[in-house]
Amino acid sequence: MSTGLIIALIVIAAVVVVLAAVLTLRARRTRRGPDLRQRFGPEYDRAVARHDGDTRAAERELTERIERHGDLRERPLEPAERERYEARWTAAQERFVDSPREAAAEADRLIADLAGARGFPDGGQYEEQVAALSVHHARHVDGYRRIHRAARANPNGTQDGGPGTEEMREAMVEARALFDDLVSPSRGDHGRHRVAEDGPRHHRGHLPSVLHGRRTKEG
Repeated sequence: MSTGLIIALIVIAAVVVVLAAVLTLRARRTRRGPDLRQRFGPEYDRAVARHDGDTRAAERELTERIERHGDLRERPLEPAERERYEARWTAAQERFVDSPREAAAEADRLIADLAGARGFPDGGQYEEQVAALSVHHARHVDGYRRIHRAARANPNGTQDGGPGTEEMREAMVEARALFDDLVSPSRGDHGRHRVAEDGPRHHRGHLPSVLHGRRTKEG
């Protein structure tokens, strides 16, 4: 076999390898969008909106979140820890009737503390904590954002741009969904839904009774 023929075969083989790599990369990029949308749900749409409709930029951001936090393993809570967090949430929920803003602030602190206890970044790193939560609790992480904004908004109410009572109530309800996710045993332990030692508690889809009563009274 001549030297020229050998070189030609090597070049052809190299071109085939490059083409295969390009096609594989394209296929991965094509699949990445639907995969990310399925994994992040409404969080995918929020990312796209933040990037003014640029889906590639949004997908890069979400992919980076997975690379940073995808390997995080949530630390299970001891039963006593779970009971303490549940008692704190109940107290904040009951406080809402008389002091909505203070209740929202306590719910914000509680979720930050609970997420830290489960192994997420510390609450002092709010943005990074939210990013990590969005990878593992994408369906409910926006409830944390809402309660965080409500807790830190103008204390003078709607006349100065702060949230009203109804807005804070809705934030509390959404935050409760994330709280339920975090306080529940991990999927690998006892399944997705929590069954407490002393009987069933609120299902995440139900409106907490105190907040429901507040809404009825104002309506």
